[in-house]
Parts: sequence; C-alpha cells; structure tokens
Amino acid sequence: MSFEEAALATLDFPRIRGALASRASTGMGVERARGLCPSDQAAVISRELDELEDALFGVSLSLGGVQDVRPLVERARDGRVLTGQELLEVGYTLDAAMTVRRAVAANSRGPLLNVVQTHAGSGLSDHTLLVRRVLESIERGGEVRDDASPKLRELRRRLGPLRDRIRERLTSTLEQWADVLQENIVTLRRDRYVLPVQASRVGQVQGIIVDSSASGQTYFVEPASITPLNNELARLLLDEEAEVRRILTELSGLVVTDAGIDATILTLAELDLIAAKARLARDWRLNRPQTGPDGEYRLHEARHPLIEDAVANDMVLGETRLLLITGPNMGGKTATLKTLGLAVLMHQCGMYVAAASAVLPTVQDILVDIGDEQSIEASLSTFASHLKHLREILEVAGRQTLVLIDELGSGTDPQEGAALSQAIIEGLLAHDARGVITSHLAPLKLFALETPGLKNASMGFDLAGLAPTYRLQVGQPGRSYALAIARRMGLPEGVMLRAETILGPEGGLLEALLENLEQEREQLRGDVERAAAARRSAEAELGRVQQERASIEERRGELLAEAAQKAETLYTNALEQVRSLRSRARDDAARPRVLEELRVLRRTAQAERPAPQPETSRGDPLRAGSTVDVPAYGATGQVLEVRGDELVVQLGLMKVNVRRRDVRMKAEVVPAKAKVKAAFVGTAPSTFQAELQLRGQHVEEAVEELRQAVGEAFALKESPLRVVHGKGQGVLRRLLRDYLKTDKRVESFSDAEPNQGGHGVTVVNIRR
Repeated sequence: MSFEEAALATLDFPRIRGALASRASTGMGVERARGLCPSDQAAVISRELDELEDALFGVSLSLGGVQDVRPLVERARDGRVLTGQELLEVGYTLDAAMTVRRAVAANSRGPLLNVVQTHAGSGLSDHTLLVRRVLESIERGGEVRDDASPKLRELRRRLGPLRDRIRERLTSTLEQWADVLQENIVTLRRDRYVLPVQASRVGQVQGIIVDSSASGQTYFVEPASITPLNNELARLLLDEEAEVRRILTELSGLVVTDAGIDATILTLAELDLIAAKARLARDWRLNRPQTGPDGEYRLHEARHPLIEDAVANDMVLGETRLLLITGPNMGGKTATLKTLGLAVLMHQCGMYVAAASAVLPTVQDILVDIGDEQSIEASLSTFASHLKHLREILEVAGRQTLVLIDELGSGTDPQEGAALSQAIIEGLLAHDARGVITSHLAPLKLFALETPGLKNASMGFDLAGLAPTYRLQVGQPGRSYALAIARRMGLPEGVMLRAETILGPEGGLLEALLENLEQEREQLRGDVERAAAARRSAEAELGRVQQERASIEERRGELLAEAAQKAETLYTNALEQVRSLRSRARDDAARPRVLEELRVLRRTAQAERPAPQPETSRGDPLRAGSTVDVPAYGATGQVLEVRGDELVVQLGLMKVNVRRRDVRMKAEVVPAKAKVKAAFVGTAPSTFQAELQLRGQHVEEAVEELRQAVGEAFALKESPLRVVHGKGQGVLRRLLRDYLKTDKRVESFSDAEPNQGGHGVTVVNIRR
C-alpha cells in the first residue's frame, strides 16, 4: 500500500522535503529530496538508516565539482557533438565521483562502501579512460588543447608563423596607403587580415572588399598582395576546425560508450541525498529511531521538527491503542498529532527523527483526517468531507496503519457527533488500529475512562497566564476552560452566573472532577520533583563521600608503603647491628660493652615501635610468679613484683621494670623441639624465636611478621621456623604459603606432624 500524497501534504511533509532539498549539493540531489517517499519495507529503512549513520559518524561526503550531466549524456547519445565546455562538465563530474569512491573505500567498511560499489545494481564506476582523455584534450576554458592530437599540434604550429608573416607584410604597407586608410592599423575580418579603407577612396586600393563598417564609412579591404597568404590561412583554419570537431566527436563517442555513466549518476544522486539527510540531522538535532514490532510506538521527548523551540513530549502506543487528546483550542493538540505522523514518515524515509529516542514500527499507510475541508464541486460540506475520510479510514485501518484524526465529531450536533464518534472509535479498536484522536466532546472523555485500549490525554494550560503549556498529559482528560477563560477575560459576572446555571450541576460535574484531578496531579508532580531533587542531592553527596573515601584509601596506601619502606630500612639496620654484636660477643672482654649496646638498641626499638596489645586484655591476671614474654628485650622472664601498671621482671641475671602493656602472658609451653639459643652467655637470650604465633591476625600484619621472622632466621642461620596460623577456613594458611613461595630465603615448607599441629602449623626450612 502506497502513502497518499494528500496525507503527506496534510502532515506538512513537503516542508520536510524542502528543508532536505535546500541541503543538497547537486540538482540531482534536490530532485531526489523533493521526490522522497516513505518506504514500507523494513529492510530498506534499516539500510538507509545505516547509510545515514555512516555519513554522520564515518565518512564526510563531499560532492564538490559534481554537476547534473544527464542532459549532456542524452545529447551525446542522440548523436550530437558536445562542446569542449560540456565535455569538461562531464569529465569533472566523473572525476569527482571517482574521488568520492576512493575516499569512501579508504575510510569506510560500512554501508557507504556498499553504496559506491553495488547499491541496487548501480555504483560509482571507473571512468579513468574518459576522464583522462577529456582533461588531456580540453583546456579549462573549454578550448581544445594544441596537443590533443599530432595533426592539430602541427596545424597550430604552422598557423602562428603564417599570421605573423601576414601582419608584417600589411604593416610594411601602412605608410604606402596612409592617405586612403581610415585608421593606420591592420585588422581581422572573417578570419582574413585586412586594412580599413575610407569608403570614398576604396577604388584606389587594389584588392578584395571583405567587409564594411556599420556606418558604411569604412571598407575592409584585403590587398591583392596578401590574398595567397590569407587563402593559406583560411585553408589551415578549415583543417584546424575539422580536426577540433573530430576530437570533440571522438570524446563525445567515449561518453556514449561509457556504460557506467548512468549508474554513477544515480549513485551520486543517492549519495547527495544521504549527505543532505546528515546535514539536516545535525542542523535539527535529530536522533536515529529504532524499528520496533507492529503496533508499538515509543517516543521520548518528541518535538515537532518544523516548530521553533517546540515543547518535547513523550508518546506511547501499544497496549494503549488509541490516545484521545482533549482540551482547549490552540493548545497544541494538532501539533502533537502531527509530531507523531512526521516521526513515522521521517523514519520510513530513512531519516533521523525529532526525538531524544524513538521506537517506531513500519506502517503500511498513514490515515489522516485533519483540518476543515470543503468540496464545492462534489457539493460536500466540511462535515460531509470528514465523514468521507472517516469512511475510508474505517475501511483500511488496522495494526499496520497509523490513524490520525483531528477534531473528531465536530461540525454537527454535539450529542449526535459524540455518539457517532464513539461508534467510530469502537470500529477502530475492533480493527486493532493504532493512532491519536483529538476532540472537544465531553462524552468521549467518559467513554475513554472505561474502554480498554483507549486512554485519555490532554494538553496543559496555564489558567493564570491564559496560555497553553503544550505539555501532553497522558491519563488525564482535558478541560475546555471556556467559563474560566471567559471570567478571566472580564465578561460580566451576571452572564457568567447565567452560563453556569444553564450548564447545570450535571454539566459542571465533569469539569469540577477534572479540576480536582488536575490539582491533585499538580501536587503529585510537585512531590515527584521534590523527591527527584532530594535523590539528586543524595546522589551528589554519595559521590562526594565516595570520592573522599577513594582519596583516603589512596592516602592510606601511600602511608602503608612509606611505613613498609621505613620498617624494611629499620629491620635491615637492626639485623646488621645484631650480626655485628654477635660477632663481637665472641670476645669475653667485650661482652659487657656489647650487652649495654644491646640494651640501648632494645630501648630505642621499644620507643619507636607501636605498643603491642597485652594478652592480659583477654582476662589473664598478672601476679607475682607469672611467666611473661618481654618483646622489647626478646626474652622470657618471671614477674617478681606488681606495682600497679608497672612490673618488676627477672630476665636471666637482670631485673627490669616494664609497663604492664609491654608484656605478654606466657600462653603455652614452648615445645621441646623449639630451639631457643641464647645470644650471650649469662645474659638475655637471642631475639630469634623458632615459633611464630600468627593466629587471629590480619593477613597484611601476619605476612609482614612472617617476612621479618624469615629474614631474622636467615641472618642468624636458624632453621626450621614453625609458623602457627591455625586451620579455620584456610585463608591465612594459603596466603602465608603464597608469600613463602616468593621468598628466595625459604628452601622449603610443609605441614607439621599431626601430633604437632598438622595443617594448623607450617614448618619453614631456611636456606643456610
């Protein structure tokens, strides 16, 4: 089914064509734009939209130099010889076509490449031979070049010297004939060199009269002495003209025999149309529509493309098959109806549409009844003309058509018009038609409230400013505002009261209900806007908090890295000092001094390291006789005395005062196999312990402590090292072993014997 041109005109589609034509670069493109018609083939529409997208975001189509050469090609095919200028137009156009072909081939692998190669059996052909011959044979001004052929080059080579000889001979006779000449010059008439002789004295010059002036006062005479030379010039000129015509005839023949010209011209017109669509899409801020299933229409922020600063609205048809828009005149009902119609037409012409997003079906026809129309010849009134259109609409309406009816039921008695309109709507619903209907009739508003598939809608109206808002409000029937507008316009109050009385309570009931509904809707809209504002504020605050958190995490990472580097440095220095002290401790005389240095080193380390959490926090009481670990000294001792927050602890031969929080209760007896060697004879033992307790620690802390223990064991040549991590879920065990695999100081590791911890303990063998 084809789209009727009358329906397209009613929807103002010719103005869309005109806007498209104004953006075409060639006469062929203008012609295509003005004849553009919507397609009902989904595959064609999809291909054209792909081509447009490629032109918008892929290749920029430039058709400079392209002319409409179809008349010239037809003239050549009729046997006529084209002029040099006409051949240049053909040559330039075909050269531009090949330039476009190369540009598209170099920059596109999409739809435009298909257009220039094999689009609908056409494409941009190769015209290299014709273009080269034309451009090599014709000057820019349209004259045939001297080197267009060897014969022409020879003829023109002889013509120049011959002309010079004739001019020289005539110039030498000027003084001889000075008294009979009108002017003392040599001139050219009818391609023959002559002298201007006074008419009264022409008999005194022996020669041939070639021409005369318009006044008759001067005759142009060819002296007999140069007649042979002029004859030779004429013969050469005739030969030149014949050779030029032969060359032009040959080139015109090449135009005729180039079988790809028609395809190239058609493709150039198609490319020009695509480029015009792309320019229109940019200028009007159009967007690509998506093709949806039959009967499904979803337009978001759709606007009338021909109305400047048009208000955007959302429209959805599908489950709602027919939308009934009611409300006051000049409120935008007809413009909204046309917005949907133009979106469908532009989509099916392979164009982008005036909407933020759109999903549209491929319809077979648009059935339109808009505006007042009379037919004097057919003796039809406006109402009768509407009925004629409505009859035709009912005959063909269905799921694959779009129905657009403006002011249904107008032009006759309101009661009968409402009854007829309801019957028409029922007929459209029975045919599963989709569309938009506008009306003023109140009974239709009530009918829409209780009819499935039919939904009320209205156009917003600002009563305070007596102006429409052009906002489509779906789900709410429109008010006429007739009495309110009349009262606001200053009609006498008596008249207004009488009108309300005549209207009666029943007549005013619907308007009152609509007014209450409108007020509730406005209140709800305000609540929604406030909720949306609150949500935006919360989202902004969340974004700020997330940004601050990310900044803190980043800073935390930097601090941890700095701390790790500092700890590594301190640990390396401490190991170096321990090795030095161990070496010096072999000398009995130096041992007291070494012991004092070790004490100073421990006190410094204790002051710089964070205080460990005492195991007393778990509820184990400290009392005289308790066995405790003192990490600062790397030794185990017995509590001699408790002085509040201070303890007196016996460490070997020393008694030291330490704070309660700086000791750990001895939780378990070190297994017999654990080696605890004293660093110095008669002093506190070495800081190295053969068993490392990591149960309950965080992964990062546990790995760091394990790394330090491995380093100390490696430096002191102590092995093996028992790492107590517990069983649990096995996460800590796995991560600790992942670290051990990377430490080159570790020779091997394995689970402990079942009676010594099993999977809860890893035995690490240190390289020696």
